[in-house]
Amino acid sequence: MKRFIMKAVAVGMAVLMTAGIATGCGSATEEGKTEETTKLSGKISLAGSTSMEKLCEAMSESFMEAYPDVTVTTEYTGSSAGIESLTQGSIDIGNASRELKDGEKEKGVTENVVAIDGIAVITDKENATKDLTTEQLAAIYTGEISNWKELGGNDEAIVVIGREAGSGTRSAFEELLKIEDACQYAQELDSTGAVLAKVASTPGAIGYVSLDVVDDTVNAVSLNGVPALEESILAGKYLLSRPFVMATMGEVSEQNELVKTWFEFISSDEGKSIISDLGLILPQ
Repeated sequence: MKRFIMKAVAVGMAVLMTAGIATGCGSATEEGKTEETTKLSGKISLAGSTSMEKLCEAMSESFMEAYPDVTVTTEYTGSSAGIESLTQGSIDIGNASRELKDGEKEKGVTENVVAIDGIAVITDKENATKDLTTEQLAAIYTGEISNWKELGGNDEAIVVIGREAGSGTRSAFEELLKIEDACQYAQELDSTGAVLAKVASTPGAIGYVSLDVVDDTVNAVSLNGVPALEESILAGKYLLSRPFVMATMGEVSEQNELVKTWFEFISSDEGKSIISDLGLILPQ
């Protein structure tokens, strides 16, 4: 986690420098839209992580209010698919809810961390188990522990729910627990919302989702006695946290005016407020 937070600092500085580059485009002010704001027009296309849907939708809505002649479109295809679309040149920004892989960086993809998210481990509401060690969690997902009674819970089979291959959430979860390619899933689902709904409706189920989507339909399990909270993540006490990346081909400063202005908006007070209101953590 420390590694990607350090990267976030560097990216944040680059984005702030970019704010001064996007001249002639104008920006929204507290008093309203400037005359230059309306001159920015065109389309920004994003694709990738389903975990980043709430962030992208909220950011896009506010950005298009500030720049009414700009259209922002986002497809939620999964992190790996989003980065692949970026390298193929079919989109402007690839969303990934994980750190970029070395092979992706070798293709010229730049990792721009815009927020930090926790991965919450969830169970159905009737589950009596409230805390797991990371070793127990890993054993559940590799099939070594298959009944909740082995953990002091009810005599009930554990139904292991996860994301599909290529999901940024899955990649981050398995990498952080060091169980890559060793998991035994009962079901692999293609979106954060699907995992949340399945765990909520399935007795004995366990799953993992982005922290910002957790609601009262499920229980969020503590890990090693540490709850999945913002302060725990920033303190480095909660293991399961990952970056939300909006990747570009090359540095932000090398992008077109539309994309540079998009990143300028994210680093503005309004953009930061959107990130915080969604329960995500601002890069330090």
